[in-house]
Amino acid sequence: MLKGLAATGIVLVAPAAGFVGWLYLDSGRSNTGSLSFRNRLKIPPLLDPTTDSDGRKRFRLDLREGSTEFLPGLPTATWGANGTYLGPTLRARRGDRVAVDVTNHLPERTSVHWHGMHLPAEMDGGPHNPIDRNATWQPYWTIAQPAATLWYHPHLHQTTAQHVYRGVAGLFIVDDPATDALPLPKQYGVDDVPLVIQDKKIKDDGTLDTSKMNFGGLTITGLLGDKILVNGTYDPHFEVKTELVRFRLLNGSNARIFHVGFADDREFQLVAADSGLLGAPQPLNRLLLSPGERAEIVVRFAPGDDVVMKSFPPPLKANFAYARLAGGDDEHDLVKFVAAGTLRPSPALPATLAPQPPAPQPTGDPFRLTMGDFTFNGRTMEMQRLDRVVGTGTVERWEIVNSQLIPHNFHVHGSSFHVVDVDGEAPPAHLRGVKDTVYVAPNSTVNLAVSFLPYSDARYPYMFHCHLLAHEDSGMMGQFVTVSPADRSLVQGDRLPLAHDHGD
Repeated sequence: MLKGLAATGIVLVAPAAGFVGWLYLDSGRSNTGSLSFRNRLKIPPLLDPTTDSDGRKRFRLDLREGSTEFLPGLPTATWGANGTYLGPTLRARRGDRVAVDVTNHLPERTSVHWHGMHLPAEMDGGPHNPIDRNATWQPYWTIAQPAATLWYHPHLHQTTAQHVYRGVAGLFIVDDPATDALPLPKQYGVDDVPLVIQDKKIKDDGTLDTSKMNFGGLTITGLLGDKILVNGTYDPHFEVKTELVRFRLLNGSNARIFHVGFADDREFQLVAADSGLLGAPQPLNRLLLSPGERAEIVVRFAPGDDVVMKSFPPPLKANFAYARLAGGDDEHDLVKFVAAGTLRPSPALPATLAPQPPAPQPTGDPFRLTMGDFTFNGRTMEMQRLDRVVGTGTVERWEIVNSQLIPHNFHVHGSSFHVVDVDGEAPPAHLRGVKDTVYVAPNSTVNLAVSFLPYSDARYPYMFHCHLLAHEDSGMMGQFVTVSPADRSLVQGDRLPLAHDHGD
């Protein structure tokens, strides 16, 4: 890794200086003022389930190659679920029993992970759940968590970045009675609008440029594109018809960190984090979203409004050179909102959203994870190695330390967490909800109270990793199992039993 750039005040010699210079000059991207917002924003369709003989809601996802015209007259080879790019939105309610038939028609093995979902590890869709070509994977589980905006995407070890970048991803919305009772905007695609925000680099011939996706040990953050897509739409606009609109934001990029706000600096209300509603709306005019993070915001519009949602230069808290290399100088227009001359009235936003019980209190000694050269605690990912064994239903304190000069973030599967503090300070407003993914700035420490699920399984692990996908694919990932006291004896040392196909 290029340690000397920041550590020595950018005192580098060739060829390192030439390599860094190449990266530096190729960084710094902005599309501000260059878009015409000519294309109507696409809204991912809701996928209707069937009901199977066991009473489950059964969804079907077919993963295929396709061609998508992001730029006028320039087709791009892409992958998608039930279409040429991205996939439909799955929607279910707390308590529903669901199943998904995922058929892989792609030219290579893949997987589908349910990011943010609370479910048994065997159904999680991580590296240990590969789907061979022309095979169908059929996970099933019971929705056992509060209302939230979740998503799905491939997750095979060392190919996640490529597969996500090509386009396999979509939202999974969970509803519950408590959220139903609140006067929040609820009409999907009208005043309850998903925004899957991604960046791409497209060559002159229309192909996706993946040449800088992953430098292995020389990766800064991974590929940063100069074209912004929202719901797979380039240069988009959305017609606003109501006074209030709820936007479900997902940073679905491989590496780019977005700093979301509006060109007129208007205030918006943060109502939900990764794993569900906040206790009360939080007024903001900027929101930092690293890859994999979700948020729900409510925005007020006036008749005739014409305003652009932007990504402002993100406060990465890195030194100026690494910040630039990681997109810290970049500014982008995302989507324009054009309000009708007359808007349908919206109910007032409630002052209280979801009851927030006290954050769970961790037990035992903290589990410290130090982020190094695409490692945790000096070790890269090994499919057969266990990095942690935790008890079902327990709460642990995990201390995430970014000892590097480059940005990272942290995602944990099969659980949610509360951010206890960031460098010893109380978390900012946007980190006070229940989450599963969090930005970890250079030379900083984030303390988490991680709540583990009641599913006991000594064979199938959950993952934890950096969700900058080039980092993950380069080995910045580990795995843990949750076991009940009765199953603890099934775990022998730090090796996984060879009872299933690990996707090696």
